[in-house]
Amino acid sequence: MRKQLLIAVLLASALAITAFVQTTDATQNQAPAQTPAPAQARPAPTGYMDTPLIPGTKWHIHDDTRPRPAVITPAANPGEPPSDAIVLFSGKESDIAQWEDSKGQPTKWRVVEGAMECVPRSGYIRTKQKFGDVQLHIEFATPTPPSGNSQGRGNSGVFFSDGSFEVQVLDSYDNKSYADGQCGAMYGQYPPLVNASRKPGEWQYYDIVYHMPRFQDGKVVKPATASVFHNGVLLHEKREFLGPTTHKNIRPYVPIEKGSLQLQDHGNPVRYRNIWVRELEQYENSPTQLDKQ
Repeated sequence: MRKQLLIAVLLASALAITAFVQTTDATQNQAPAQTPAPAQARPAPTGYMDTPLIPGTKWHIHDDTRPRPAVITPAANPGEPPSDAIVLFSGKESDIAQWEDSKGQPTKWRVVEGAMECVPRSGYIRTKQKFGDVQLHIEFATPTPPSGNSQGRGNSGVFFSDGSFEVQVLDSYDNKSYADGQCGAMYGQYPPLVNASRKPGEWQYYDIVYHMPRFQDGKVVKPATASVFHNGVLLHEKREFLGPTTHKNIRPYVPIEKGSLQLQDHGNPVRYRNIWVRELEQYENSPTQLDKQ
């Protein structure tokens, strides 16, 4: 009896194992369950025409017909020129041909190790091209070892509108001088917010957004302004020039047109490199947008 019972148990176990194996194989051979296809996404609107007009314009808010901004290629690294920049000096000997002296003659400044170096007492230099509103990037280094003091040490300047408005270049590292003549000053008018100067001989840079003055009937209605970053630090934000800059005085505004960018010879061999500008236009007045209106 016990033997028959044992045989029955073993037979039942064998049948159960066989059934389990067959079920497992069948499950593994089945195709995976299909994920339902997502519903087709509804396209997002690219603009609207049923919104109010923006005051002073012909455009609706979020207007789908309003021209999109021009596409440019930004630089791969900070400080390098984007695709819409005008490169005024990139380190090549031939770049100096874009500059001239104050009499329109070839400049006597020289190119040394990829930098444009001021030859003392050779005079200011200016771009042959004229500019209005611009974004300017320019790098500079004051001489090392330093010599002189105050305004006699590493002095130069970046001028806009044919020499009318200066942002000061000076060796202001551990060098006492009057506040509105420090490196980064809107010369003779506004000191920089901070002294962000590096040591003599180290490369520094300005990023400046300059807007030239506007005139109506011979009178200034919108002064020239500058926003200045020195080594990435904000010194001035849309600050208005009181008038053309000069030593020990402030000159009155007189009507001006687009003008050259200028670099000052103040008797020190200051070096410059990586100089480029972007011409700025109000969005609605840019050639790209006017062509599309």
